[in-house]
Amino acid sequence: MNSESNCPVSRRGLLQAGGALLLAAALPPNRAHSASSSNDYKISVAPDRARLAGQDRPETDVWTYNGTVPGSLVRLRQDVPARLVVENRLDQETTVHWHGIRLPNAMDGVPGLTQPPIRPGESFVYEFTPPDAGTFWYHPHANSLEQLGRGLAGALIVEESEPVTVDRDLVWMLSDWRLTEDGGIASGFGNRMEAGMSGRVGNTVTLNGRVSEAESFRSGERVRLRLVNASLARIMALRFDGHRPVVVAVDGQPCDPHDPDSGRIFLGPAMRVDLVLDMQGEPGRRYDVIDDFYDGLSYRLTQLVYEKPPVREHSLDAPLALPRNPLPEPDLASAERHRLTLQGGMMSAMMGSGDMQGGMMGGGGMMGMGHGAVWAINGQSMTGDGHAGMEPALAFERGRSVVLELRNETTWWHPMHFHGHSLRVLSRNGRPVPHRQWQDTVLMAPKDVVEAAFVADNPGDWMLHCHVMDHQMSGMMTVLRVA
Repeated sequence: MNSESNCPVSRRGLLQAGGALLLAAALPPNRAHSASSSNDYKISVAPDRARLAGQDRPETDVWTYNGTVPGSLVRLRQDVPARLVVENRLDQETTVHWHGIRLPNAMDGVPGLTQPPIRPGESFVYEFTPPDAGTFWYHPHANSLEQLGRGLAGALIVEESEPVTVDRDLVWMLSDWRLTEDGGIASGFGNRMEAGMSGRVGNTVTLNGRVSEAESFRSGERVRLRLVNASLARIMALRFDGHRPVVVAVDGQPCDPHDPDSGRIFLGPAMRVDLVLDMQGEPGRRYDVIDDFYDGLSYRLTQLVYEKPPVREHSLDAPLALPRNPLPEPDLASAERHRLTLQGGMMSAMMGSGDMQGGMMGGGGMMGMGHGAVWAINGQSMTGDGHAGMEPALAFERGRSVVLELRNETTWWHPMHFHGHSLRVLSRNGRPVPHRQWQDTVLMAPKDVVEAAFVADNPGDWMLHCHVMDHQMSGMMTVLRVA
């Protein structure tokens, strides 16, 4: 995708951030998910156990939606009202954020800001009508770093009103875990040193809740593959050896079908990419899917295995483009223009960025809610998950077109997520972004400058934050108000 930088990350940089990666490369295929046939769901949040790293590895204590990792696949229908009842069986408060969906502010799942947290033993009813078809996901917005890191994540698909012509529609939910030798989830959430660098990068990557050795396909079939990165911090660059994936949607929003830059699909935490794959491999052969984002630390995510017989001799003769969603087009000529500058983190002091003390963001120089803040946006740090009384950095009149200049003055990567809206990505480092791409989570490389536009048509106080969860929790978060 031309919208994402492909600056390599060095071995040294990642090792400094959290230790070398030990990535398991084996074992069973992904577990199928069950979904309701209506737009009504009940979701129970509770502890359970899962065998993440394979049958010969110990089970792991996890936190789950409906007893599975990832959580139950939620399938909704576009423009049909949805009702989702969430019951909290944890011993701490939680919420659910329906990531990427343009929904009413009261349903956005930010504790204090949009709803009271769901206390242990209590329930909350989320009701909204999804306006956009596409690939989304759901996760907590309370104690986000630990709750997501212990397994609370699930895919959410909003189906098009007219079915797309493919043979199979698959979800690959990709998650990153830091496991101990005995299969437990390593302690140390909120490590300040990691928070100031690339965040909590794990040592095990799962595909639909399991380390994957192989995924089965048949020659001639056309597959819609929905990729979801549910990791706390891991950025991915996926390469499908022997295949030509075509990008048809980013963050749930259809784009002009195109080949990814350098043949790699970039996925920051919280991002989604829909691919169309015309499977033309040889029966009996295996083809690697490689993640090589971190320089010198590539690994095999899985293999595409071809079974007999082929589905057909030739690829489907059907259009690749998905129907567009009803996103309002910003008026760039009359748009307000604002700048949001990302600041802080380890090593930024040496690069001349931010108010720093010993390489970390100094609390004395910060405004906002910055106890122990490491990061800032426009000089303000808002830590945690969300709070009552968070003052907005910017306020927009409802219906106004807005152009945001996102400027990364740090030496680290940041997937910046805007709640309640999708952003039309206009340019990156002065170059136009092709393919008419809309995103709710924009991956920014060090020193990147991105221009993105939207119509402020969804009233409320909306979070904008980095989706490296350590970064959000330690200050890289702000509020934009639409009134």
